[in-house]
Amino acid sequence: MEKLTIVVPAFNEEEVLPSTIKRLLQVENDLIKNLLFDQKSDILIVDDGSTDKTWDIIKTEHQNNARIAGIKFSRNFGHQNALIAGMQTAVKKAAVIVTIDADLQDDPTAIAEMAAKFANGTDIVYGVRNNRATDTWFKRNTALMFYKTLNLLGVKLIQNHADFRLMSKRAVQTLLQYKERNLFIRGIIPMLGFKSDKVYYKRTPRLAGESKYPLKKMIAFAWDGLTSFSIAPVRAILLLGLLASSLGVIALFYSVITKWLGLTVHGWSSLMISIWILGGLQMFSLGILGEYIGKLTTESKQRPRFTIETTIGE
Repeated sequence: MEKLTIVVPAFNEEEVLPSTIKRLLQVENDLIKNLLFDQKSDILIVDDGSTDKTWDIIKTEHQNNARIAGIKFSRNFGHQNALIAGMQTAVKKAAVIVTIDADLQDDPTAIAEMAAKFANGTDIVYGVRNNRATDTWFKRNTALMFYKTLNLLGVKLIQNHADFRLMSKRAVQTLLQYKERNLFIRGIIPMLGFKSDKVYYKRTPRLAGESKYPLKKMIAFAWDGLTSFSIAPVRAILLLGLLASSLGVIALFYSVITKWLGLTVHGWSSLMISIWILGGLQMFSLGILGEYIGKLTTESKQRPRFTIETTIGE
């Protein structure tokens, strides 16, 4: 039997973490009893720079059960880096790794079905939500638009899949070979090419606490996903330039006609066209190019993705 490690990124999850650990242990114990995984299977929680009692809870749980391990970041490095840190540590000993968020809106009982698919030779099993009734109308529709937009631009994502998945050791090792700092794990994993499958589950409300992905972070995450995998925004600048030129020609005819009819002040049309159309497009274009240049700068520095302050149980 092979070892399973469940990796849980956590940021200020003191309200929900004790219940999460208890429930994940129960799921893992059932898998061990059914002889699917080794008795040394564990849970690895990555504290992503929490400012509450998250790390204290992890330490207490480790004292009560040696199968609870923890990694503490020196500061907040982000959810994607927490996942990478957890997988990077877990893959040293585990043959199977499951990642799941601490709020347990993703149903952990689906791990048993994931394990069955792994036993049949599947390297990657995606947890896919078949019901988003707990999400607001705005979140459901913006998420749908996000998936459709990225798929249209050539980024192959699994729709309604977040970061709840099972991966084999070789799949994780291959993922870790991708060294970019601007991580978008959901986009990278489908590129690995290993045999994959899906498990469907119903998304549930948070057990406690507040969402760590407000609208601002969701927009930033979507933008990172787009700019990390596609140069479509840069190509859009060319289209905007053509559009601006077309509008300029139309405005030229409009200016000539209004001038001929005596309905305009001399010089006003050309001035407004220059300021509002060309000036706005230039600033917009520079912003998009600056985003890509900024990402290139970050990558070229090759700074560490995260800094681990301390670990327990690993």
